[in-house]
Amino acid sequence: MRVALAQVEARVGDFARNLERHVAAQVEAVDRGADVVVFPEMSLVGYPPRDLLFDPGFVAAAFEAAREAARRTAGGPPCLVGGLARSPERLPHHPSLANAALLLSGGAIAHVQPKRLLPAYEVFLEPRWFVPGRASQTFEVAGRRVGALVCEDVWDEGYPVHPAADLAARGAGALLALVASPFRAGIPAERLRAARRLRQPIAFVNAVGARDELIFDGGSFALSAEGEEITRLPRFGEGVATADLDGPPAAGPGPAGTDGDEELFAALSFGVRGFVEGNGIASVVLGLSGGVDSALVAAIAVEALGAGRVVAVHVPSRFTDPRSTEAAEAIAAALRIRLDVRPLEPLLAPFETGLPDLHDGGPAGRRAHENLQARLRMTVLAAYVNRHGGLLLNASNKTELALGYGTLWGDLAGLLAPIGDLPKTDVTRLARWVAATRGTIPPFVLDRAPTAALSAGQVDPFDYDDVAPRVEAIVGNRAGSSPANDALRAAIRRAEGKRVVHGIVLKVSEWAFGSGRLVPVTRAY
Repeated sequence: MRVALAQVEARVGDFARNLERHVAAQVEAVDRGADVVVFPEMSLVGYPPRDLLFDPGFVAAAFEAAREAARRTAGGPPCLVGGLARSPERLPHHPSLANAALLLSGGAIAHVQPKRLLPAYEVFLEPRWFVPGRASQTFEVAGRRVGALVCEDVWDEGYPVHPAADLAARGAGALLALVASPFRAGIPAERLRAARRLRQPIAFVNAVGARDELIFDGGSFALSAEGEEITRLPRFGEGVATADLDGPPAAGPGPAGTDGDEELFAALSFGVRGFVEGNGIASVVLGLSGGVDSALVAAIAVEALGAGRVVAVHVPSRFTDPRSTEAAEAIAAALRIRLDVRPLEPLLAPFETGLPDLHDGGPAGRRAHENLQARLRMTVLAAYVNRHGGLLLNASNKTELALGYGTLWGDLAGLLAPIGDLPKTDVTRLARWVAATRGTIPPFVLDRAPTAALSAGQVDPFDYDDVAPRVEAIVGNRAGSSPANDALRAAIRRAEGKRVVHGIVLKVSEWAFGSGRLVPVTRAY
C-alpha cells in the first residue's frame, strides 16, 4: 500500500486556503502513485480552533469545508483529512463535537474515526470542546484493512485497551496517524518512540505552521512494522512524500534532527514568520538596546522575515554606555536592517521637572525613575508603530518574565515575545551560536554584564547561571524546597499579574508561560 504523507499548513478558520492545500497535495500524490493521502490533525480547520468551536457559524463552515473537500478530491485517491464530526453524545453547554479523521472517497465522507483520547494538559484542553470516540473502526484502502489514529491516540500508554490494539484486533494491518504535535526540545525522538511502540506499519503525518504561541514543526515520517524509517519529511515547511508501508527503508529528505541550537533558532524564526504572516502584518519593530536579548530577537526576526521587514529603534539615555549604541549600530549593519536612534533625554527631562517628588530620594524614588524611563522608551516604540505600522516585538526572556524583572507598559510591552520561553542562559547560548554561524552579534554584546541601563552603573541583580536553571525547574514543578528556591517561588508568584497582561510567548519548552499555565493571580498558596 502506497501512502502519501501530505504535510500541509492549515490556518485556523481559513477554510478556502486549507482546501486548496489539500487539493494540490492530492494532485502531487496522484503523480507519485499513492493509494491514499494522509493529512495532519484538523487539517481542514486549523489546530487548535479553541473556543471558535462554540461559534455555530464556524462549525457550519468547517462541515461545509469537509463536504467541499470530498467533492474536489473525488477524482483521485482517497484522502484521510482532519476535521469535525458531530458526537452522538449531546452534552449541555458544550459543542458536542468530535475531533475526527474523515476519509474522503468517491465525492463523499466515507468513514469517520473520532479521536478517542482527549488531552487535558499543557495547552491542550480538548474535553472543553470535544467528546471522545468510544470505538475504533477499520476501513479498506487498496484491498487492505487499515485504521486511523488521531494524535493522542498514538501517544497514550495508560489506556486499558490502546486504540492501536483495538484496531489491530479488528484486522488493521497498518495505521494512519493524523497528528498536531508542537515543537519542543527532544520531540522528534519522542514521536518515533511513540510510533514504534505500536509495532505496526504507520504513516505519522504531523502538522506544520505556527498558530499563536504554538509552533508545529512537521517532520512527518513512515515506519515499517519493525520500526525502521521508510521516509521522512523535513521540518518547518510543507511537503508531500510517499511511502510503501510494506517496502524497504528509503532515503528520505533528512534525519529527524537533534533539536540543538540550529533547530531552536529555526523554530523561533518559524514561529515569528507564522504569526506575522498569519495575521497579515507587513513588518516588525523592536527596541535594539545593544544587549543580548534584543540582539537575538533581531536576528530571529530577520531570519523569519528578511531584513526589509524589520526595523530597530535604539533609545539611549544618559545612562547608556556608548558601546551599547555602537553595538546596536553594528548589529543593525550586520543584519542590514534600518536603525532609528531616538535619544531619551528630551522626553525624560520634562518629567523630571514636572514630577520631582515621585522620583527623588531613596530606593522607591530610584525605582520610579527607572520605570519612568522604561515606559518612555516604550512610548517611543509604540509611537513608531502607530506612525509607520507593524508589530512590536518583545525582547523579554523567560527568567525575567518568571521573576517579574520588567516594567509593566515598559519593556514588557509588545504583542509577541520570540524568546519569552528561553531562560537567560539559553538566550546567551543561542546568541553565541548566532554570532558563530552568522557573525551578526558582536563580542561586546555577549560578554557584557546584563543591564537595563536605567541608572548609573546598574547591572541585573542575578547570577543567571545559578538562578535561570532553578527558575526553570520551579516553573516546571521539578524543584524541591530550600530557602533559595522558596525565595524564587515567592518572586514568581508576585509576578503573576505582570504575565497576565504580557504578550504571546512562543512555546519551545514543556512548561511555557501562556495558555498552558493556568495559575490564579489572587491566591493564598
